[in-house]
Amino acid sequence: MQFTAPPVILASASVVGKKEGEGPLRDRFDSVSQDTYFGTKSWEQAESAMLRQCFDLVCQKAGLQPEQLDYVLSGDLLNQCVGSAYAMRDIGVPYLGLYGACSTMAESLSLAAMLIDGGYAEHAAALTSSHFCSAERQYRFPLEYGGVRTPTAQWTVTGSGALILGAAGNGPRVTMVTTGKIADAGITDANNMGAAMAPAAYETLKAHFADTGRTPDYYDLIVTGDLGKIGHVVVTRLFQDDGIDLEGLYTDCGLLIYDLEGQDVHAGGSGCGCSASVLAGHLLKLLEGGQIRRLLFAATGALMSPTASMQGESIPGICHAVAIETQVNT
Repeated sequence: MQFTAPPVILASASVVGKKEGEGPLRDRFDSVSQDTYFGTKSWEQAESAMLRQCFDLVCQKAGLQPEQLDYVLSGDLLNQCVGSAYAMRDIGVPYLGLYGACSTMAESLSLAAMLIDGGYAEHAAALTSSHFCSAERQYRFPLEYGGVRTPTAQWTVTGSGALILGAAGNGPRVTMVTTGKIADAGITDANNMGAAMAPAAYETLKAHFADTGRTPDYYDLIVTGDLGKIGHVVVTRLFQDDGIDLEGLYTDCGLLIYDLEGQDVHAGGSGCGCSASVLAGHLLKLLEGGQIRRLLFAATGALMSPTASMQGESIPGICHAVAIETQVNT
């Protein structure tokens, strides 16, 4: 989908937890909390509080009151997306709750851009979050269990990212969206998300290049999220098999947010908040600062549940790609 009047990213905000603030992107986030509970009494409440803080901050940076937004699009990893719903329940703005697993940032950004380009909105917010402790309880074991994580496991980011898009204004523009199709490689190991999601990333990126006629080197940077170390290697090798070398062009949010060796996160970062906070806190700063002009952001998600995994189901993957550019002919 190529937008007729590419929507503008007017503002972005990122709020993360203590561990994320100890990583290599520590200075790129708007706020780093030293309190894992974010002043609340449960992990789920903490995630909502973090997301609301991020939302309030992006509205402040955009110079808009929440009621000036036409739509808010958000989701998270919790059952019924309660993290987002409780964070947004009193803003009084039309709300679309989404579930794309870790691809939710790209999904919300895609749909917000479609609403604006289609003439259905002047301003829309796209946001998402994840919290390590709430995700562990949701998908694996409560922290008190003390389970040992496998080498292929990734660390769910405690973080959130929010963007406000507008029909007019100054900032990077969302120029194209490639909506992904579900890809299932038959992987059943819930502790190997990177390998499970990599085929979806490969298929969506390949479709983007085929549909647009662009080659990877059109972009200054191609970033998936959150495949981590293993998924990044799989995608790189799949393109190598096609005779396409992504060396120097391609990285992953799960590799950027942590020091993989120094922070003992095994295969890297994951969770909705990983790609969201890296996009809002780091990648958009690269665009705004002129270090890059063309970014292809391709967030990935594993469309599984604990119940389905315990029943022996495989893990379907999804990936949505969003082209964000600072030099656009409009």
